[in-house]
Amino acid sequence: MRINELLDKAKNLGRKIVAVAAADDDVVLRAVETARKEGIVNALLFGNVSKIEEAAKKAEVELSNYQVIDSKNPADDAVKAVVEKRAHFVMKGNIKTGDLMKAVLKDEYNLKTGRTMSLVSIFETPLYHKLLVVTDAGMTIAPDLDQKVHLIENAVLVARKAVGVEKPKVAILGAIEVVNPKMEATVHAALLAKMNERGQIKNCVIDGPFALDNAVSKEAAEHKGIISPVAGDADILIMPDIEAGNIFYKGMVFLAGAKVASAIIGAKCPVALTSRADNDETKLLSLALTCLMVD
Repeated sequence: MRINELLDKAKNLGRKIVAVAAADDDVVLRAVETARKEGIVNALLFGNVSKIEEAAKKAEVELSNYQVIDSKNPADDAVKAVVEKRAHFVMKGNIKTGDLMKAVLKDEYNLKTGRTMSLVSIFETPLYHKLLVVTDAGMTIAPDLDQKVHLIENAVLVARKAVGVEKPKVAILGAIEVVNPKMEATVHAALLAKMNERGQIKNCVIDGPFALDNAVSKEAAEHKGIISPVAGDADILIMPDIEAGNIFYKGMVFLAGAKVASAIIGAKCPVALTSRADNDETKLLSLALTCLMVD
């Protein structure tokens, strides 16, 4: 599968409705407009109407195609639109990520699932033979063992639902490929692999610890004598912490020329976030991915 196939998959579902929190952001409006023209979404725009109009003018977006809702609390109002089934998912506009997620996680909205929420990204690079699902580059700072179980579950959901891999191969990453009690990431990896072997983590095959090279290169794995169905053929990479994830993400995009789509997974509705550093293709692909992860 190629990453652009996410667009066709999203179109085949029919338009989803996205509730944009603080929609006075020209970058976000351009992303939404592109997705609307592609037949992927319609949108509710929450925020200060005059500021939204100003941003739309800058983005060259015609607001007559949207429902613009004046709101002093756009994060809460956008989330309420999802809870009330007027929208399928939420998108971050001109608002801090923490403020938006605080609204998503309010008990009164009942959007929690019991899983840790994580940013799940799909990469396509000419240097790897298939799409690669990676987490977490933007949400969970230093995941403990329980949180890593949730990160795996979120990533497996994306691999199965968006990429079409029914039983993805999951590589738990660290700096080395052997267990060192002084390196927590390697201990976590061994425990997660054993939990998977005993059926505590389902719908995937987990192994680790892996250094990055032997997770994605059969030659590197063979050179180090690693025998594993995951080695050199991983569908999912689980990062040890947010620093590793964030550096990997930006290295893939800015140095390796990878295409990427991302969404926050783990609540009852996915959340779309786009960065000003993301190109237009990334924003469009991320919206398509978020649509695919609804329900």
